[in-house]
Amino acid sequence: MNKILVCLLAALAGAGTVLPANAQEIVALAASPVVIAPPQTPLAQTIKSGLSAAYYGAAKGTTSYDEAQKLYFFYGSRHFEPIWLDQADNGSVVFSAPAQKIIKLFESAASEGLRPSDYLTPDLKLTATNADPAAMAALETAFSRAAMRYATHIYTGRIAPLSLSENLDIQPKKLDEAALLIQLASSADPVAVLAALEPTHPQFLALKAALATYDDSAKEGPAQVAAGKTLKPGMSDARIPALRVRLNLPAVADTIYDDAIVAAIKTFQTSLGLEADGVMGPATLTALNGGVPITRADIIANMERWRWMPRDLGQFNVFVNIPEYRLAINRNGVEEYTTRVVVGTVKNQTPVFSDNIRHIVVNPYWNVPSSIIKGEIAPAVMRNPAYTDNQNMDLLYNGNPVSPWQVDWSQVSATNFPFRVRQRPGPGNALGQIKFLFPNKHDVYLHDTPSKGLFSRTARALSHGCVRVQNPMEFANALLANEPNLSRASLEAMFGPSERWVNPQTQIPVHLAYFTVTVAPDGSLRSFGDIYGHNAHVIEALGLGTAMTAPAITAEAAPAVNELAP
Repeated sequence: MNKILVCLLAALAGAGTVLPANAQEIVALAASPVVIAPPQTPLAQTIKSGLSAAYYGAAKGTTSYDEAQKLYFFYGSRHFEPIWLDQADNGSVVFSAPAQKIIKLFESAASEGLRPSDYLTPDLKLTATNADPAAMAALETAFSRAAMRYATHIYTGRIAPLSLSENLDIQPKKLDEAALLIQLASSADPVAVLAALEPTHPQFLALKAALATYDDSAKEGPAQVAAGKTLKPGMSDARIPALRVRLNLPAVADTIYDDAIVAAIKTFQTSLGLEADGVMGPATLTALNGGVPITRADIIANMERWRWMPRDLGQFNVFVNIPEYRLAINRNGVEEYTTRVVVGTVKNQTPVFSDNIRHIVVNPYWNVPSSIIKGEIAPAVMRNPAYTDNQNMDLLYNGNPVSPWQVDWSQVSATNFPFRVRQRPGPGNALGQIKFLFPNKHDVYLHDTPSKGLFSRTARALSHGCVRVQNPMEFANALLANEPNLSRASLEAMFGPSERWVNPQTQIPVHLAYFTVTVAPDGSLRSFGDIYGHNAHVIEALGLGTAMTAPAITAEAAPAVNELAP
């Protein structure tokens, strides 16, 4: 039996007993006071001294301060008795049985996409000098720090998302470290306790499995097709034999881009969400050649981002993967509906966060964001007061419409523009006929669009930040599958000149996510362009080297877009 652990268990058994006031140290917290029980052994006193020095000596707001505070409160509530160390019959110091099992977990941390050296730190070593109480205290607290660090990393990730970008608006999940430490120390299987903290999302588990079998040196890409001009039906090209090999088509004597190739290309394009036109343009050729190779760092970075996601996505949810330009509705982990989307440009990025769809608005006004007003509308209407009427817009002052012809524009500047702007419902409204609201500080949402042609493009980072849905009424119908009083037909019956609001009975979780690597049902890895650079930033923050994933599928040649739309 762990002799030192006996002290801890005895202390826990008496946790319900209130100590006399003069025997306690009270530490006030915002939520509730924490009672610090006095040490009862010389070793416990040494542990308290060390933790106290670390806690009160650290700068508030730092990682060191937070870690030291948690440890001080945890050990303080238990008379500062150790839980990870034991003393053998000969008096030597050894790790307890739970600690030894956790050390093996630290050693295999790479299988979780983590770094063993983050936990097996130099101060976590047993030596002959550990018999000294001060050394034992340092070793004990070092192990608790390592265990908390590992648990936090596996549960909510190593990187704070907002430290990389304000557009990664994800709050780290909270972990009760004190309760976890007790559970780990008293469990016969602490490995299972920690394993239960990792995400259970199927894509995370699939990426973890892919990491386990990943071999950088053994990656052989598909048969390559040389670069060249875009190939269309009926054209002749010297690359046709290589293309037939890549598509697993029988060899023929001629070099014609025939019907069999067109059909095979369409099937391939459909499987990747490309426009299935049967034409081998730059994007299709890049995809045929395997895109940019996926690295181990890419897999680990995407696993990290899965750890940022809510533990429960909701039994029925909407999931938008920004780099894939794709929306899906999932029920109990099974995809029920999918459609293409347009997302924000690099300059006006779609933020990454989770919320709940609470309202559906038919015939919406578009309340133009202030950034668009200042950057685009204000200069335009100051040059030409007819601009707002031409765009079917209202100029509002204190909530009331104002004629732009009655404004003395010489007294107004783009930076000091006193008006709000809204676009009236109608065929040209930037939001189309319907929008799906999940009120948030970013003022982004899902909506229809009159610019239907943009959905045929491969690269669709073209909006001001909102997510445009290709088939909004189909999406609405799938979204309302659980609503007894709402349907696509009931929404379409509301079409007209007046804005109409509908509130589903049940709020629907919606996740705007960012994954550049996914695992297909057959176990193969698919990569998508790192359009905002988030993947590269995660790789850099994790110390994994340079990101290798440039866009796996690039846009076909197309004119630039310069339009006024969310």
